[in-house]
This record gives sequence, structure tokens and C-alpha cells, in this order.
Amino acid sequence: MITVGAVGDLILDEPEPASFLAPAAPVLRGMDLAIGHVEVPHSTTTVQRSTDVPAPPADPAALKAVAHAGFAVVTLAGNHICDAGDEGLADTIAHARAAGLGTAGAGPDLAHARRPAIVDRGGLRIGVLSYNCVGPRDSWATSRKPGCAYVHVLTHYELDHASPGGPPKIYTFADPDSLEAMAGDVRRLRAEADVVLVSLHKGVGHTPVVVAMYESPVARAAVDAGADAVFSHHPHIMRGIEVHRGRPIFHGLGNFATVTHALTPGAGVGADELRAWAERRTKLYGFAPDPAMPFFPFHPESRNTAIAFCRFDETGLREAGFVPCWVDDQGRPVPVGGTPEGDAVAKYIEDITRGANLNGRFTTRGTEVLVDLSKGVPA
Repeated sequence: MITVGAVGDLILDEPEPASFLAPAAPVLRGMDLAIGHVEVPHSTTTVQRSTDVPAPPADPAALKAVAHAGFAVVTLAGNHICDAGDEGLADTIAHARAAGLGTAGAGPDLAHARRPAIVDRGGLRIGVLSYNCVGPRDSWATSRKPGCAYVHVLTHYELDHASPGGPPKIYTFADPDSLEAMAGDVRRLRAEADVVLVSLHKGVGHTPVVVAMYESPVARAAVDAGADAVFSHHPHIMRGIEVHRGRPIFHGLGNFATVTHALTPGAGVGADELRAWAERRTKLYGFAPDPAMPFFPFHPESRNTAIAFCRFDETGLREAGFVPCWVDDQGRPVPVGGTPEGDAVAKYIEDITRGANLNGRFTTRGTEVLVDLSKGVPA
């Protein structure tokens, strides 16, 4: 039996990056394979390409801390991975691999970005694919352009009442060709790997509970094509859990270690953009970060997080679940399973699962919370 673990976003853009992962490292190192999502470039370049709120590149040495904490594979397909241009992307991949990390989801062209990371553990061959479902579109790879692998999601707004300027109903769905491209990658990997895992960067940022219309169909398409589990991230806040055909879909693993001052308004270059973003964040999402944690500029509920896990043997997936974690006042994700704090995190995940009308059902066992894999199985 092997255990594969996965977490949400990693942003280690503060001094002593290893310290932020130290409380969780014993759990991560105890797994046969741990997967994390690297949210920002890691490079010394000064290039800035994004015209949104760009993520400045983090110190490449932080990737050594990621590996030291127990991670062996990092997924890269996301909305900030190209913020430091082609050089920043290439540096990130090179530094990750130099640290001993396998990478998936980004590369010098689309073919490389769609290539899985493959590792062997306990006699099983494990493949990991990574896709970005959000913008910016100029971060997506093409046959001749560096970038990330992606699933193209379309948004349609419909005014469904006679009030011009009123709130529309929002429809989101994946472009069929793009969805089929992902499914084709999964099917090909299924033919050569014992375990197939898909990472999706998706969802509505900084907003509790909500799972957008496109999210379940995209994740289910991955399972239908042969994925054993889907691990998601991007909103910087937890999402609920679904089971489809007996396979777990973690719709959003939220923040894991995400420490940065990049979104904290101050003086200097980019100050005007950051102040504008801070004002827009409050209007859009209804929160302001805790002033006592300027290195953690996220929704207060995003301190609830988890380490997802799946266990496999030669017959396939045996069980799945999560270890509840809480982001402490220093910005460190701390495993709290089997404690009152862990019970509160588990209840939060159960509540947001119900709130999104997902079918996940949970049972606590010691420091872990198990997902009932009998749900979503065809009769």
C-alpha cells in the first residue's frame, strides 16, 4: 500500500521558507509521494509580463525547502507561473528539477507542458498531469510558445430579468476541443501508469463555498478518462469534495504555505496598482486581510486547509481522505487532525461540501478524515 498526498497553493516569498513548512513536514515525509502546486515563478529575473496584479518571482532557493519538506512533484499550470516571462518560467522548471522535484503542467511549448511527471513508488508507476483552467490566456503554451497546459473555459452572462444593468446569471463551460485534449492526455497516461492523478487550477477566487458551473464537468471528465483522483487549487480558499465513479475530486485545497507581501500595499514600485487591488478586493470579495498577518493577504476562512491523500495497492485505489490543517499566526500550515481544532477544520470542509451540493461524505479516523468512496458509483 502506498500513500499519495497533495496540497494546494505554495507561495514561499518570505525569508526562511523552510520554517513555514516545518510543522507539516513530518506528515509529508511520511507519505510515499507528496505533490504541491507552485503558484509563482522562482527566478532572479526582473522581467514582469502580467498586466494584472503580478506575482513577483520568489527566491529559487525556496524550491529546495519544498523538496526538503517532503514534496517530490510540483504542478505548475496556473495563472501566475508566467508573470516573470519566459525566462522566469524556464528558471522555475530548472530550479525545481535541480532541487529534485518532478514538474508537470508547464514547459517550453505545449507538448512539454502536457507531459506528465512520472515517478515509481512501491512497485507502482504514478503519473501526474497539470492544467490551468483560468487566465491569463497569454500564459498558455502553444506549439511554439512557452507556457502552461490549459483547459479553455468559456463564460457566458445572461440577463434573465427585465432590469438592464442588473446582475446576470453566469454560465461557465469548457470548450469541447480543449476538454477532449485533456481527456486524451489522461487516456494515454492511463495506458502506461498504474496511478493517474490530475491537478486542476480552477475556481472562483477568494469566495467561500462556491463551485462554478464548469468545475464538476471538467473534473468528472478527467475521472471518466481514467484519472484516479483530481486535486484542485487556485481560489486561495478551500472547496468541497465530490466523489465520481468512486474517485475523489478535491475541488479546492486552498492555501497551504502562502506567505508573501506582494499583495500588501506600501511604498515603491507598483504601489498604486496594489492600493487599487486592495480596494477592489474588498468590494469584490467582502474582506480585508488580517492586519496582524501582512504576509498572509487572504480570506480569513482560508486558514482552514488540508493535506489530501489517496492510498493505492496493486488493485487500485483503496481509500482517500484528508489531514485537517490550520494556518497558524506565523502563516504555517499545521496538521491538527485528532484535536478540537482539527474537528473544526473538518466541520468547515463538510459545511462547504454541503453548501456546494457536493456528494462527499466523511468519517473521522484518528488524525485523518476519510472520504466515502461508495458515493458517485454507477448502480
